[in-house]
Amino acid sequence: MTPLAATLLRRIGQTGPLTVADYMAECLAHPEHGYYTSRDPLGAVGDFTTAPEISQMFGELIGLCLAETWAAEGRPARFTLAELGPGRGTLMADALRATAAVPGFHDAMTLALVEISPPLRAAQAERLSAYRPHWFDTTPDLANTPGPLFAVANEFFDALPIRQFVRRGPGWSERMVTEENGRLAFGLSPAAPLAALAHRLDDTEDGDLVELCPAAQPIAASLARAIATRGGAALIVDYGGWRSRGDTLQALRGHAFADPLDAPGQADLTAHVDFEPLARAATEASACASQLTPQGVFLERLGITLRAQTLARHLAGPALDVHIAAHRRLTHPDEMGNLFKAMALYPRNAAPPPGLDP
Repeated sequence: MTPLAATLLRRIGQTGPLTVADYMAECLAHPEHGYYTSRDPLGAVGDFTTAPEISQMFGELIGLCLAETWAAEGRPARFTLAELGPGRGTLMADALRATAAVPGFHDAMTLALVEISPPLRAAQAERLSAYRPHWFDTTPDLANTPGPLFAVANEFFDALPIRQFVRRGPGWSERMVTEENGRLAFGLSPAAPLAALAHRLDDTEDGDLVELCPAAQPIAASLARAIATRGGAALIVDYGGWRSRGDTLQALRGHAFADPLDAPGQADLTAHVDFEPLARAATEASACASQLTPQGVFLERLGITLRAQTLARHLAGPALDVHIAAHRRLTHPDEMGNLFKAMALYPRNAAPPPGLDP
């Protein structure tokens, strides 16, 4: 039993079952035993690998996409380039290297990083120190940064805590984390009507599970409000789809799937992103949301194959094999190409960023 499991069992004994969202929040962000606050989770020695860690091409294309969007909005003399959940800073380092030749882009930029993990902040500081980054704990803190906001959130929303509800007639039972025989276990609350899911009664049946992410819509709204009033754009890339249905909560430990209740605080917990509430938040904040686009299609539109061919000219043997495999992993429909999606938030009087449709 992990130290956090013991802590959570004591809490459940004192105050009752936890929502899945409360459980995820403790597992990921507990100040002493939380997954993100106590370790570097990325890469070969971590528990998962993100797209920027797979290939430099991902960050390069994201950076050039945002630079082209900045140019299309008139090359503002001051702007904020932000990343939500920057990991080790790999994506941003690749993006900034690729945009170094864009006239005026770096001179106008203030770099902002939204990160709660002390180990990851340290890694970002080491990799990005030349760009004098500013760190923030939450997305709304970006409200006071200068100029238009150009932001990227890659595999950020999937780590936000979710609540899960199972339909029971006209009502919903919430899935809870409780205690059973001295161990953590899932249970269900009594069924009751739920206004937030009233619209889902038309497309669900008894027994269907639907997920809500309480934090996602406010975060998207804060980005959209800044973009609507200041200009800019936000690129959101994550795995998921449109209108959640089914249990997507998963744990990763040592690059393998694990039981989400087995080792709290020592495994990464994520869930598929429902992009529909993010798009709705954008429109309610007087901004626009692009069409949801598979990651493979998005990257191909940005020119990843041409970039891959250019890099391949300088490679041979095992290095070339790794490079070819990375291109396939990012774009092929059977790998990340279809599972991951891209969507942008952008001003009403502007076009969406390159690679995405209105």
